Amino acid sequence: MSFPNLSALAVRERSVTLFFLILSVLAGLYAFNSLGRAEDPPFTVRAMVVTVLWPGATPAELQDQVVNRLEKRIQEVDYFYKLETTIRAGRADLLIEFQDYSPSHVVPDLFYEVRKRMLDEAPSLPSGVIGPIVNDSFADVYFTMLALTAPGLPMSELARDAEVIRDKLQRVDGIQKVFLLGERPQRIHLDFDLPKLANLGISPQNVMAAIEANNRLVPAGFFDTTAARVYVRVPADLSDPQTLANVPLRINERLIRLGDIAQVQRGYEDPPSYMIRAGGRDTIVLGVVMRAGENGLALGERLDAFLQQQRAELPLGMELTQLTNQADAIAGAVSLFQVKFLVAMVVVMAVSIMAIGLRAGLIVGLSIPITLGLTFLLMKLTGMNLDRISLGALIIALGLLVDDAIIAIEMMIVKMEQGWDRVRAATHAWQVTAAPMLFGTLVTVAGFVPIGFAQSAVGEYAGGIFWVLAFALLISWLVAVTFTPYLGVKLLPTMSDHHRDPSSVYGTPNYERLRRLVQWCVMHKRRVVLSTVFLLVLSILGMAGPVEKQFFPSSDRPEVLISVYMPEGTAIGNTDAVVKRLESQLAHMPEIKSLSAYIGAGAPRFFISANPERPDPGFAKLVAVTHGVQERESLIAKLHQQIDNGDYAEARVRVARLLYGPPVDWPVSFRVTGPDPQVLREIGHAMVDVMRTNPNIVDPNLDWDERAPYLQLSLDPHRLQTLGLTPLDVAQQLQFQLDGVPVTNVREDIRQVQVRARAQQDTGVLLQSVEIRGANGQKLPLSQLGTATIEFDEPVIKRFNRELFLYVNSDVTNAQPPDATMAVWRALEPLRADLPPGYRISIAGSIEQSGKADASIQKLQPVMVGLMLVFIMLQMRSFSGMFMVVATAPLGLIGAVIALLLFSQPFGFVALLGLIGLAGILMRNTLILTQQVTDNVLEGMGLRDAVIEAAVQRARPVVLTALAAALAFIPLTLDSFWGPLAYVLIGGVLVGTAITILFVPALYAWWFRIDAPTKSKTQAQ
Repeated sequence: MSFPNLSALAVRERSVTLFFLILSVLAGLYAFNSLGRAEDPPFTVRAMVVTVLWPGATPAELQDQVVNRLEKRIQEVDYFYKLETTIRAGRADLLIEFQDYSPSHVVPDLFYEVRKRMLDEAPSLPSGVIGPIVNDSFADVYFTMLALTAPGLPMSELARDAEVIRDKLQRVDGIQKVFLLGERPQRIHLDFDLPKLANLGISPQNVMAAIEANNRLVPAGFFDTTAARVYVRVPADLSDPQTLANVPLRINERLIRLGDIAQVQRGYEDPPSYMIRAGGRDTIVLGVVMRAGENGLALGERLDAFLQQQRAELPLGMELTQLTNQADAIAGAVSLFQVKFLVAMVVVMAVSIMAIGLRAGLIVGLSIPITLGLTFLLMKLTGMNLDRISLGALIIALGLLVDDAIIAIEMMIVKMEQGWDRVRAATHAWQVTAAPMLFGTLVTVAGFVPIGFAQSAVGEYAGGIFWVLAFALLISWLVAVTFTPYLGVKLLPTMSDHHRDPSSVYGTPNYERLRRLVQWCVMHKRRVVLSTVFLLVLSILGMAGPVEKQFFPSSDRPEVLISVYMPEGTAIGNTDAVVKRLESQLAHMPEIKSLSAYIGAGAPRFFISANPERPDPGFAKLVAVTHGVQERESLIAKLHQQIDNGDYAEARVRVARLLYGPPVDWPVSFRVTGPDPQVLREIGHAMVDVMRTNPNIVDPNLDWDERAPYLQLSLDPHRLQTLGLTPLDVAQQLQFQLDGVPVTNVREDIRQVQVRARAQQDTGVLLQSVEIRGANGQKLPLSQLGTATIEFDEPVIKRFNRELFLYVNSDVTNAQPPDATMAVWRALEPLRADLPPGYRISIAGSIEQSGKADASIQKLQPVMVGLMLVFIMLQMRSFSGMFMVVATAPLGLIGAVIALLLFSQPFGFVALLGLIGLAGILMRNTLILTQQVTDNVLEGMGLRDAVIEAAVQRARPVVLTALAAALAFIPLTLDSFWGPLAYVLIGGVLVGTAITILFVPALYAWWFRIDAPTKSKTQAQ
C-alpha cells in the first residue's frame, strides 16, 4: 500500500501509540456511559389525525357534506400517501399518512400544510360542524403511563390531583410533555319535571336563555379616580349547583327558582365516550413523553425517585402505579448486550488462543474493547443512542471486527516463525494485508448501504445498522494496522527457531491434508464448480419454497393485548359489560403484573409499533403486562381456552402480542375497494369462505359488516304547519326529552363544565310516551305528527383514498403471515378474476408494509453493487480478479438456507439484512485470498501452485475469523428480534467460508484453464 506504513509508525513511536491506546479506551468508557438510552431509535411516524364532529348527522351526510371536501384538500399536500377515513354518526376521523421517503425535517411542515387547509375549509362547512380538529401528536410514544386511582373519590377531584402531579412531572428533567388520559368530562345535569313545565307554561328555551343571561361574562365598565382605575365587576358564576338552582325565572308576573322545576346535580358525560380502568378501578392515566435524545435509563431512575416521593405524599387510599415503563425494556436490552458482549469476547479470545496461542489470543481480545470504545465515541459525536437497533448492530459487529486483528496478528506470527524479527514482521503485515483488509472492509460495509440510506420507515428505523457497522469495521481496520502490531511487538513470545525453512510453516500434517484437498478440487474443477452452482440453485429454491417468510418478528415485550370487537352500532355500556367480565377473570391470574382497560377507543401509543385505535363505542382494548415472556405465553393460552369455551360469545375477542416494525393491525389482511357497501359485504363473505379452507387461517372476519337500526320519523308537513311547528322544533324537543341538550358552560378552576338540560328519566323513555308541545302550548303524542318506522343503515363508513373499502382480516397459526397471505391470495384467484367492474382486492397488512420496505432497499441495491465493484477493482486491478471475488457473493445463501431450515427460522426483513451483509463478508475473504494468489505469482510461483498455496496460506485466518464470527453470533440467536439474522450469518459464514476455500481454487483453475502442473508468470498475468 502506497500510503505511509502505519504499522511501522506505530511500532516505532511506541509511547505515542500507547498514549492513544489508553486514550481510546478512556474515551470509549466515557462515551458508553454518556450515550443516550432508548428502547427504539428516533423514528418519525408520518401520520396525523383530523377529526370533525357534526352532532345529529348520519354517516352518509357527514361523508357527502364534510368528509369529501376535507379529503380533497388533504390530497393536495406534498408527499401524500394514503388516507383512511372512519365515519360514524356525528363523527369522522381521518387518518393521514405521508410517504415513507418524505424527509423527517419536512414532516412538521406537512402537518402545518394539513392544518392550514383544514382552517381554510372550516368556514365553508355546514352550520353545526365542530372542527376540523387536527391532532399532530398522534405519533407520540409514551415512555411511561401512570395510573392514578382512588376508590370512592369523585372523578372530578381525582382529576384535580392528577393535574397537580402532572405539573410536578413536567418539571422532571428529560420529560417533554405529560398528558391526562381517560378523564370523564364533568357535567351539571338539569333534570326537568316535564309536567311542571307544561302546567306553568314554560318552554325549555326560555329557561336556557335565563341561565345563559346569569352565566355570561361581560365587561361592566370602569372609571378612573385620582389614584387608580377601578373596574366594575358583576358576578356571573354558576359553577356551584346551589347557585344555579337559585337562578330566578319569570313566569307571568311572578318569579320562581330554577330548582323548583328541575333537579340540579353534578355528574359526568352520560353515556361516557371513553373510559380507562386500572386493575378494575376507574383511573386517570398520566402519559409521559420523553424528550428526544434523552437517556432513557437515567430518566427511568429520575421517575422512580419521583414516584417514591410522590407516593409518600398521596392521601390515604390514593394510589399511583406504573402501567407501562420503557425503562425496564431499555435496562433489559443494555444488560443483555453486556452479557452477550462478554460471551462473544470470551468466545473470540478462546478461539484465537486455541488456534494461534495464548498471547496472540489476548491481543485479538484486546482489540475488541479498543474498537468498541472508539465506536461508542463516534456514536456519541453523531448523536446516536444505545437502542434496539444500535445494540444489535454492535453485537453483529463483535463477530466481524476481530477479523482484521486476526489476519494481522496471524501474518506476524507466520513471519516470526519464518525467522523474521518482530518489528520487521509487524511492518510486513501492513505491506501485505493492509490494502486487501481495507478494501475488504469497505466491501462489507457497502453491503449495508441499502438499509442505511433506504428512504422508507423501515430504513429510518433500522438504518443505524449501517452506521454502527461502518464505524466499528473501519475502526477495527485502523486498530488492526496500528494497535495490533504494537501489541504484537510487546506481547508475542519469541519463536524457538528463527531460521526455520519458510516453507515448513505450511508443511504440518493438517496443512498437507488441506493441500491435498485443494489439489483435488483444482484437478476436478468442473465437478466442484458445477456442484457448488447446483447447491446454490437448490438453496434459491429452498428460499423460495420451504423457508418460512415473515416481515418483522414478534416482540419479546411482556404485554398481552386483548381486543374486544362488538357488533357495529353497539352501545358503549354493552361493550363495558364484556370488559368487566374479562377484568374479573384476569384479576387473580398470577401471570399479570398490571392490567389496564380502555373502553371506547384503543390504548395510547406506549410502543412505537402500536397504533391507537380510533374512537368506537363497540371497541375496547385491555393491556395485561406480565412478569416475563413465559408468563405472557401462559396467559395467552388461558385466554384462548376461555374464548374457545365461548365465555365471551357476544364479542370477537382477540389476543395478540406486540410486533416489531411498522404498525400492522392483523397479520393477514386484504382490502376490498368498490362503490357499493352491500357488494363489498358479499365479496368479503366470499373471501371469508375461501380463507376458512386454509388450516393456517384463524378467525377470518370483516372489518365492518352489521347494519344498525334507527327510527325514521316521517313528519306530515301540513300537520306541522297547522300546529306552528317545524322539523327543527320537533328535533330539539326530542333531544331534550331523550339525551338532553347543552345549555351553557360554567367556569370551574381551569376547566369548563357543560350544563346539560334533559327531561327527568326514572326508568328510561318509551317513545310512545313522548309528547311534543305545539306553538300554543298544546301537548300532542308523537304519533299525531307522522309515522315512525324502524329502518337499517350503515353505522360506519370507511374510505381509503376517498373510495369505500372493507378489510378482510385474520390471525395465523402454525405459519408465518406472508406465507399464509400468499396461500390465500392464490386461492382467491377465481374470485378476483370474477369481480364486478369497479371492484378490486389488494393485499394489505404485513405484506403491503414489507413490499414498501423491500422496494426502498431494492432501489439502492445498484448503488451497493456499484460500490462493491469499485472497491474490488481498486484492489484487484483486473476483471478476472473482480469476477473471482464477485462469484463468491451468493454462496452464503447455501449455508443460510440450511441454518434457517435446520432451526425452523423464518426469513424476513431482519434476516435479509444478514444475507446482504453476508455477501460482503464472503467477498472480503475471497478478496484477501485472491490477493494472496497475486502475491504468490509475483514471487515466481506458477499459477497452479500459486492458487493452491494461497488457499493453504489463507486458510487459517479465514477459518479462524469465520469460526470466531459464527460463535460470537450464537448469543444473538436467543434474541427475538435479531435471531433470524444470527442464524443466517452463522450458517452463511461457516458453509460459505468452507465452500469458498475449495470453490475459489477450482474456479481459478477453470477460468484460467489450469491443466498442467505449472503456469508461467506471463500467462498468469
